[in-house]
Amino acid sequence: MTAVETQSPPSPAARESGVEEKSASLKKELGLRDLVLQQIVYVVGTIWVGTAAKLGHSQLIFWLAAMAFFYLPQAAVVIALSKRMPLEGGLYQWARLGLGELAAFMVVWNLWLYAVVLIASVGLLLGTNLSYIVGPSGAWLASNKTVIMLLNAILIAALMIIATLGLRVSKWLHNAGSITLMASFAVLIALPFVHMARGTLPNYHPFAVALPALSLFSLNVFGKMALGALSGFEYVAVLAGETKDAGRSIGRATLIAAPVIAAMFILGTSAVLAFVPVDKINLIGPIPQVFSIGFGASTFGATMAGAAILLLTVRSIANSSIVFTGTSRMPMVAGWNSLLPAWFTKLHPKYRTPVNSILFVGIASVLFGAAGIAGVGEQEAFQLLDNAAGIFYALTYLVLFAIPLVAFRGQGERMPLWLRAASASGFAVSLLYVVLSIFPIIDVTSWLSFAVKISGVVVGLNAVGATLFFAERRRRGSARKELAT
Repeated sequence: MTAVETQSPPSPAARESGVEEKSASLKKELGLRDLVLQQIVYVVGTIWVGTAAKLGHSQLIFWLAAMAFFYLPQAAVVIALSKRMPLEGGLYQWARLGLGELAAFMVVWNLWLYAVVLIASVGLLLGTNLSYIVGPSGAWLASNKTVIMLLNAILIAALMIIATLGLRVSKWLHNAGSITLMASFAVLIALPFVHMARGTLPNYHPFAVALPALSLFSLNVFGKMALGALSGFEYVAVLAGETKDAGRSIGRATLIAAPVIAAMFILGTSAVLAFVPVDKINLIGPIPQVFSIGFGASTFGATMAGAAILLLTVRSIANSSIVFTGTSRMPMVAGWNSLLPAWFTKLHPKYRTPVNSILFVGIASVLFGAAGIAGVGEQEAFQLLDNAAGIFYALTYLVLFAIPLVAFRGQGERMPLWLRAASASGFAVSLLYVVLSIFPIIDVTSWLSFAVKISGVVVGLNAVGATLFFAERRRRGSARKELAT
């Protein structure tokens, strides 16, 4: 950097142009079909139909409320910002150009933490799925910590290899995961109708409605249904630099995927309620639980249930790959702007993927997975990891919805009133989620201990992130002064 460059910071247009130049060196692998399938497999988590089913038949009202107050506002904001700034890094770039470097860095930090914690919990999900495939004799697989840690290590190593090969390879895994997910949900949704036709399930009403009881528990679950289940449209924008015609394709993919996702969640939750009592729902593997009940204990039934659960396992692996891929891009783009060391920006000479960032994310995920299951049962471990990941993610949504509300005013811009209203709604739901997610929705050894662990992890790690940001900014300031003298 020269002394001339230190006299004034680059304009937003210049900063955006610099990112565009770096994004141009990345391979454009994703088309509209890939984006639609990727949004479906990323947004539709298999656990959320179990979470929503905890509300009983009031789930339909809560799903509709979550869609009105969070799902549609999110889609509107993502479409508007992706059209305005179709840049590699997605929300990070939007926050940097609209709110400044601190907000952008904390977005990267929290998205990275969210993804690492989420990837770290995949061993728990796979262990649960395997236990249902094997049957009663394999129940130990869902709670054996050695098996869970081994599954984590094997899967994360595979994700690192796939991420290094790039989207040219990984997009086919993502697409396959989306197709198997939709096939699994088709089976899930059809099962109650099959049983009703056989007379083994009387009076199934998929759109049954009960008046909701408002309580801290129901509001907690509502937050999870909104931000937990219905979030994720912005995540594909992280890969805008690797997308063909990103400014147009991301918005179109969101509009196509949204109604499919809504139908899958509502009808899937109804299917869970058709077979499992509310107090018996397995929050880690509600769909495998339904398949085991719905197909029965016969040899044929066990085979069909195992095949369906295997399809869900493919989805879990594909989703982990999407999260891993997006997470590895975050440190890279932050390194482009000198918010992180340049070490994170190193690209593979052939595949043009951030190899050092991939290595870092992989090692951190294994360590988080080991720490998350230490000293607690598998359901509580899953809730700890899931709640922590959700809060990290929700903090980035507070930034996402703040951008249309407060950003770009200094440049004489003002977002449309309808977009600001949508953003205010999404911001309120995100804040509700953050506040209530320190409490579990299952019985745990100590609610106070659970809340302290969650709060300590979130506050402590964000303090670490802020410290790193200011330390790096001081280092950069000192370097500029030395060059200027």
